[in-house]
Amino acid sequence: MVKYILGIDEGTTSARAFVMDEDTNVKGFGQAELTQIYPRNGWIEHDPMQIWNVQLEVIRAALRDAGITPAELSGVGLTNQRETGIVWEKETGRPIFNAIVWASRHSVDIVQGWVDQGIGDLIQERTGLIPDAYYTASKIRYILDAVPGAQARAEAGELLAGTVDTWLIWNLTGRRSFVTDYSNASRTMMMNLETLEWDEELLGHYGIPKGMLAEIVPSDSDFGSIEPTFGADVRIGSNLGDQQAGLFGQAAFEQGQVKMTYGTAGVLNINCGSTPQRVEGLTPSLAWGVQGKVAYEIEGVLFAMGKTMQWLRDDLQLIHAAPDSEWYAGQVQSTEGVYLVPAFTGLAAPTWDPHARAAIIGMSNATNRLHIIRAAVESMVYQTRDVVEAALDGSGLTIPELRVDGGAVKNNLLCQLQADMLGIPVIRPKNAEATIFGAMLLAGLTTGVYASLDELASKWEVDRVFEPQMSRDQADSMYAGWREARELTKGWTKRVKS
Repeated sequence: MVKYILGIDEGTTSARAFVMDEDTNVKGFGQAELTQIYPRNGWIEHDPMQIWNVQLEVIRAALRDAGITPAELSGVGLTNQRETGIVWEKETGRPIFNAIVWASRHSVDIVQGWVDQGIGDLIQERTGLIPDAYYTASKIRYILDAVPGAQARAEAGELLAGTVDTWLIWNLTGRRSFVTDYSNASRTMMMNLETLEWDEELLGHYGIPKGMLAEIVPSDSDFGSIEPTFGADVRIGSNLGDQQAGLFGQAAFEQGQVKMTYGTAGVLNINCGSTPQRVEGLTPSLAWGVQGKVAYEIEGVLFAMGKTMQWLRDDLQLIHAAPDSEWYAGQVQSTEGVYLVPAFTGLAAPTWDPHARAAIIGMSNATNRLHIIRAAVESMVYQTRDVVEAALDGSGLTIPELRVDGGAVKNNLLCQLQADMLGIPVIRPKNAEATIFGAMLLAGLTTGVYASLDELASKWEVDRVFEPQMSRDQADSMYAGWREARELTKGWTKRVKS
C-alpha cells in the first residue's frame, strides 16, 4: 500500500500544499496567493482568517490532485513563514488585529524603546537575537497596544498569541493543540536559547503574559490530529519554520553543513551542532529538535531576494515574470557599474539597519533596463556573500560548498554568479523545494514512513554543481563596489524625512 504525506507550506506571498508518496514523488499540489496589506510605507499585514481559509483550500486542492482522501495520508508536515505575529480570542478564534508580517516595520519604535530602557543586551544574551522589529515579540506588543482593552484581556486569559504555525495547528486540530516547536519559538525574541522555554524575565519587560503563548515542544512531536477538520485521524508529525525546514530538506544534518534559500527573503543557515554559536551580525537559533537531540544553527536573514524580482515585475514592470530575469540579465555582460541595494524595509544581516532604504546607484545615460535587471540579480549574490563572510569571520567554521534552494535557483546565471562571488561550488539539488520537502521528510520519519536520518539523507540528490569561473580579483572588485553602495543606503530615513 502506497504511503502518502501531506505537506503544508504557509508562506508570505502564497499558501501551498503538497502530497508526496514515500518515494518523494509529488502526487498532488495546490497553491493560492495571499493578499498583502500595506497600511503605510514599510508596514505589511495579512488577514489571519484568509491565511486559514486559503490554506484549507489548497490542502483540498492537493488531495484532489493526488486523487486520495485524507484517510489515506500517513502523516502531515507543516512549515510556515516565521516571526509573523497573530493575536486572537481564545473563545471565538477571532483575530483581534491583522497578522503583522515578519518584514513589517510596525514596531520599530517599540524595539527602540526596549533598547533605550537598557534591555537590548539582555535580549541578545537570552535569545541570541539582535533586538529588531523583525521578531514576533514586538509585533504582539504592538497589537496589544493598538487594540483598546487588549492588554487587560490578555492578562485575564482571554487572548492567545503566536506565530503562523501555532495559528494553523490550533485551527487544524479543532482548537485542541496550542503548541509551537523549537525552530519557530527561537525566532520570536521570547525564547531562552539555553533553557528552550519562554523567558519570563523578558516577557515581564515586554508586558506579554506567558499564558498567551503556546507550549514549546520538539519539532518531531505529535502536534495533534487533523480529524476535527478533515474527518480522518491523521497526525501532524512535524513542525518547522521555513528556513529550518529548508536546512533539513537539504539533508544538512551534520555540523558545518550550509544551505542558502532564495525565496521572498534570502536566508543562510549553518548547522552548528549541539551548542549555540554567536556570530556578530548573524543570529543563533534552534534548527530543530529531532529524535531527542537539539541542533542549533547560525542564521543570516536578507529581507529582499525574490521580493526584489516581484518589485521589478509588479511595480517597475521591467519583466513579465520572475524567471524572465535570467534572460534579460544575460543580455548584458555586466551592470556597467550599476548597483541595486534592495533595502526596501531596511538592511538585515549582517548590518541590521532599519533606517536604510533601497537605492539604485551608479547609473549613467547609457544605463538601460537590462543593467537594472542584472543589478537586481547580482544584489542576491552580493547579499549572500555578506552573510557568508560574516559567518566565516565569526564562527571558525569553513564553508566548502553552498547548497541552494528556492524558486530563484532555477536561474542558472544566478547560481553561476554565486559560485563566482564566493569562490566555492554552489550545489542545486534535484528537488529545489527544500522547505516543504524537509517538513514532509520529518513527518515521514515521525510517523514511521522512514526509518532513520540516513534514509532521509539518501533522498537528497544533486541536479547541478556550479564551479567558480571568475577570477578572485574581479569578484572582489565587484563586491567592493557593492559594499560602498550598501553603505550609502544606511540611516536614510533618519537623514531624510518622508
